[in-house]
Amino acid sequence: MRSPSWRSDVSPYQWLVLLVAWLGWVFDSMDSTIYALVLQPALRELLLAGGARVVDAGAIAWTGGIIFSIFLIGWALGGVLFGVVADRVGRTRTLVFTILTYALFTGLAALARRWWQLALCRFLTALGIGGEWAAGAALVAEVWPEHLRSRAAGILQSAWAAGFLIAAVINLAMKGFGWRPLFVVGVAPALVALAVRAWVREPERWLHARAASRRAPAGAIRELFGPALARSTWIGSALAFVAVFGLWGATNWTPTLVRALPDVQHLDAAAQSARVSYAAMLLNAGALVGYLGFGPLADRLGRRAAFAIYCAGSLVMLPATFLAPGSFARVLLLVPVLGFFNNGIFTGFPIYLPELYPTRLRATGAGFCFNAGRLLAAGAPLLTGLLVGGLGSFGRAASAIAAIYLLGLLLLPFAPETRGRTLPE
Repeated sequence: MRSPSWRSDVSPYQWLVLLVAWLGWVFDSMDSTIYALVLQPALRELLLAGGARVVDAGAIAWTGGIIFSIFLIGWALGGVLFGVVADRVGRTRTLVFTILTYALFTGLAALARRWWQLALCRFLTALGIGGEWAAGAALVAEVWPEHLRSRAAGILQSAWAAGFLIAAVINLAMKGFGWRPLFVVGVAPALVALAVRAWVREPERWLHARAASRRAPAGAIRELFGPALARSTWIGSALAFVAVFGLWGATNWTPTLVRALPDVQHLDAAAQSARVSYAAMLLNAGALVGYLGFGPLADRLGRRAAFAIYCAGSLVMLPATFLAPGSFARVLLLVPVLGFFNNGIFTGFPIYLPELYPTRLRATGAGFCFNAGRLLAAGAPLLTGLLVGGLGSFGRAASAIAAIYLLGLLLLPFAPETRGRTLPE
């Protein structure tokens, strides 16, 4: 088997498709990060405007948690809904609509005067974010060469790390302007939608599937549980559940871990925040390598083996990171490795899920699996909170959450292996 060549095997148009899908996912990540960055000042202002006399950390945490849960539900619903839409009306049309949706409602969040208005904007924004992933993953999978599809998926997933970095830079650049202008910046993805509309056409695979049937190639969720696809749907959803549960139940508590370290907890707030930022950047750096590394592993060893390596790595690294270190320096050494496995596993989904379904159900199936798993995992942060009470620390609670990766390892022998296969028609 000859080595893949980026120069000779990939056309300029295929690079263009990957670029616009990558930019769409960059702005997804940027949008999600913006909310986390402005959470405290935004909710303090909005709660006071709503009549609250005192806005303490508890009130901000409670209201912010409600909005975040609403956002996750909207993300999951958008992924399922627009996955079906992408199979009915086309990947490109759906990509344009979903990008415009999250750009519009991110911008409108700047006009919120009450917390519930911000929550509504975040829900509608999330519908677009979830749908953009389903349409973009199907589009790239169907346009790129078969033997380079997994590498393209790794590049696509790396956009999440890029979006995080862009949001952090914008936050620093606009320091002192308040929280509302950051949401206005979120309108920028509309330019990507215009580029998609002007330059990207529907994939030939989708057009052929549509022409082969008298009706539109409608994705029906009930078909995902028919005899031919039920195993793929259950396994795909369960693997997504494992990955999302581990991320939100454990790794996203890294800032809390850092603040609780003996050599950090006695510092002032500014110094603590700086150390949290350093740890987050290194976590993201490791994640970027993990995103790009999954594809070559999946091509060489198989999809199941790659998932197994990342699950096993996460199973080991969560306790190692959250229990072993007693100093900030040790955490800085461990979090990049944790990010490699715990975040990097997400590249597997734009590779694997589109390979499980025929063209007329590809976006429906990929969107359903990825987001059904996300919806089921929405209780992970709540479980972590309960475990903190029972086990006595965030470190022990997050390490207990690592057991979820055992479920992933137990499921993988039953997962269909798709390495070397063409996309099913």
